[in-house]
Amino acid sequence: MTDTSELNINRKECPKCGAVWLNGVHYWATGSRGNELDLAGLVCNTAQSSMCINAMKGKEGGDTWEKRRQFIENMETEPQSSVGMWGADFDGLD
Repeated sequence: MTDTSELNINRKECPKCGAVWLNGVHYWATGSRGNELDLAGLVCNTAQSSMCINAMKGKEGGDTWEKRRQFIENMETEPQSSVGMWGADFDGLD
């Protein structure tokens, strides 16, 4: 029996933007599991750097700053109910 664990963590960090992959899985700075296509749409495709290590760089789709801008504009022009907007229903709480 050995005194050491066989646990290995492979960490890769993009030298351009600092994005991190642990054991091949992208994670946002918040610690939440990431989405490489969203990362490409928000960062990699805009930066267009040869240093980028994201396998989805150059792919279309995912989240973009344009999609986020449209979402915010729609919130401003269309009346929205706050119920369930952010994943929690606070109606009825006093």
